[in-house]
Amino acid sequence: MLKTLVLRSSSLSFSHFNNFSTLPRKFPFTFTHFPCPFSTVFPRPVNSCRCKVLAMAERTSTSSSHSLKYTNRLATEHSPYLLQHAHNPVDWYPWGEEAFAEARKRDVPIFLSIGYSTCHWCHVMEVESFENEEVAKLLNDWFVSIKVDREERPDVDKVYMTYVQALYGGGGWPLSVFLSPDLKPLMGGTYFPPEDKYGRPGFKTILRKVKDAWDNKRDMLVKSGAFAIEQLSEALSASAGSNQLPDGLAQNALRLCAEQLSNSYDSRFGGFGSAPKFPRPVEIQLMLYQSKKLEESGKPGEAKESLKMVFFSLQCMARGGMHDHVGGGFHRYSVDECWHVPHFEKMLYDQGQLANVYLDAFFISRDMLYSFISRDILDYLRRDMIGSEGGIFSAEDADSAEFEGATRKKEGAFYIWTSKEIDDILGEHASLFKEHYYVKPSGNCDLSSMSDPHKEFKGKNVLIERNDSSALASKLGMSIQEYLDILGECKKKLFDVRAKRPRPHLDDKVIVSWNGLAISSFAKASKILKGEPQGTNFNFPVVGCDPKEYMEVAEKAANFIRRHLYNEQTRRLQHSFRNGPSNAPGFLDDYAFLISGLLDLYEFGGSTDWLVWATELQDMQDELFLDREDGAYFNTPGEDPSVLLRVKEDHDGAEPSGNSVSAINLVRLASMVSGSKSDHYRQNGEHLLAVFESRLKEMAMAVPLMCCAADMLSIPSRKQVVLVGHKPSEEFENMLAAAHASYDPNKTVIHIDPTNTAEMEFWETNNDKVALMARNNFAADKVVALVCQNFSCRPPVSSPKSLQHMLSNKSASSPVV
Repeated sequence: MLKTLVLRSSSLSFSHFNNFSTLPRKFPFTFTHFPCPFSTVFPRPVNSCRCKVLAMAERTSTSSSHSLKYTNRLATEHSPYLLQHAHNPVDWYPWGEEAFAEARKRDVPIFLSIGYSTCHWCHVMEVESFENEEVAKLLNDWFVSIKVDREERPDVDKVYMTYVQALYGGGGWPLSVFLSPDLKPLMGGTYFPPEDKYGRPGFKTILRKVKDAWDNKRDMLVKSGAFAIEQLSEALSASAGSNQLPDGLAQNALRLCAEQLSNSYDSRFGGFGSAPKFPRPVEIQLMLYQSKKLEESGKPGEAKESLKMVFFSLQCMARGGMHDHVGGGFHRYSVDECWHVPHFEKMLYDQGQLANVYLDAFFISRDMLYSFISRDILDYLRRDMIGSEGGIFSAEDADSAEFEGATRKKEGAFYIWTSKEIDDILGEHASLFKEHYYVKPSGNCDLSSMSDPHKEFKGKNVLIERNDSSALASKLGMSIQEYLDILGECKKKLFDVRAKRPRPHLDDKVIVSWNGLAISSFAKASKILKGEPQGTNFNFPVVGCDPKEYMEVAEKAANFIRRHLYNEQTRRLQHSFRNGPSNAPGFLDDYAFLISGLLDLYEFGGSTDWLVWATELQDMQDELFLDREDGAYFNTPGEDPSVLLRVKEDHDGAEPSGNSVSAINLVRLASMVSGSKSDHYRQNGEHLLAVFESRLKEMAMAVPLMCCAADMLSIPSRKQVVLVGHKPSEEFENMLAAAHASYDPNKTVIHIDPTNTAEMEFWETNNDKVALMARNNFAADKVVALVCQNFSCRPPVSSPKSLQHMLSNKSASSPVV
């Protein structure tokens, strides 16, 4: 049995590829046994890696000549990514004992290829190498080839991505790693071109050299692989020196992270850092949190500066081409500094998080731009990304055919326009639309040298807003509403035409963790958007539905997970669903993100059943992942001997880390329950954060959400808003909306109906103070609100306006005992 090694990944989890500053120093070993350089090629935005290879912008459609000639073991899998490779001439195996046994039996190394179904460069390598019969013969003769969907098996991906990042200074997908039959890594990289070019070895050269090294230098290879795993374990293992952070560290980490982000702020185009630009929502969350802290500490000027950076960044992202103006939602990232030309795939984890930060911006500013964009994202998900039973799908591809029957797919083909197409579709309003979205006959991907360096989009336009709508409306002698109505009508016409184009591939896996992020945003929108002015007009692609419909979407998604991916007897989650649950167990992120979503479901008006399930999942998370001796959570249960490394993740990247989200969950749960259970949650949170003390001190910018969590935990008592009354009722909904009418991440909302036996039983068991407050303040004809800290409360109020006033009044933080 393989020895399971325990390590902390710290900054080795890069979900966006340009942020190498967070890597620790390279480990003090090098591999000298392999004479050729290793190829580490990143996705589209890194221009030096694009190399003028035409095929990198295109890929063969599924109707390739090999699509029916070959069938391998992947044909019986459920993963869309594995199914994409089911008709390659490569004799692929899925990850599992059958493949490992075959490698041992034949005494050959394993070639492990990891990617995901909407990965552009994965498609490129498939076309160039895995559909190539010559390459396939080399792989089949000399290796056992295993294909892994990183979204289905993030635990496997983590092990070998950590290895490649640590050794070679970067990583990405496709991930290409050679392993010994006992799964130790021998060497690796990302994308390899098929032939030698541009000073880099081609994939066929790599295969021959690995074969030669295996035949003639096997002992050195195997020892190096084992040594690499040992060094990773030693270098990255972590435990807490104490059970809690030193006094003042949380506040210093928060300040340091905000300062570091401010220093990287792009005052011209918004965002933090340079191109390629990723919408890292955890950065926005930290800046909003820090702004609130500055305001509370009597520093309104500094608070305003933080908000200014956030608001300008969100506006630039919304105006840019990374935002799908016609269909809603956001693409993965921008290849240039001005948020214009994107990498066109759409990921669920981006949509959920971005909807949340735009909702927070609306919370604070009451600017309808932000509520419009949050609706834009959520309405895109409702229309295109939700199955009939409520599960929310994971991604849409960047690539698609330019027309029906085309044998090649191109990145962005579904989303881009020629000037003539817009003239033909929009007629009399074409000029207005083209001026608004910077559409030109020659194409508009010319705002930056990084936008389209190889002229792939010559003559094509990626829609971007560069002018103020009010100014353009005034120029045309229109009211702003008339102008926006015309734009909405134009976008609907373009949407209808676009719908007839070949669609990008939809990855219809339902992933628990990403659904948790989306559940949170739908639940929050159901109450926050009640703050929009009455009579607000919405234009396409925003639907303009009653916000309560978003709560229905959130509950349906949660019910899907409970029905299909949760075992009521064992109380364990499975990671994903497609034509049935995957074999992979639930990982830390699945538990942590879902618990967070369930807490939002409850706090924003859902049943206490969601809170009950959240506490059950937290208990199971502790059982499966908690390091009770040394603190914090591992990323896997540690039950699969084929997964060599067990990671304590802390890096908040494109997705927040499971430990950061867990720390906030523990703070929230501790503020809801009382007694020993509250103490238990709080102590686990403190011990968790103590594990990452050095990261918070030295690399705060790598862990922005954890910085927020540390500050939350340092506050002696969160503000609690307790609502008592009949549910459901219009009065109750209005009071609940008032409870959520102001931005305060250090606030917990509890609502209870004393006539509901199940609710009263829950609170009597978990917090008798809440049950007592419910009994003492219940009135049949009204809803009563109490604002408390540590359940010592100010006098009750019974109108939404009074509650909003109390929550916006700083004196509300001083409860009457």
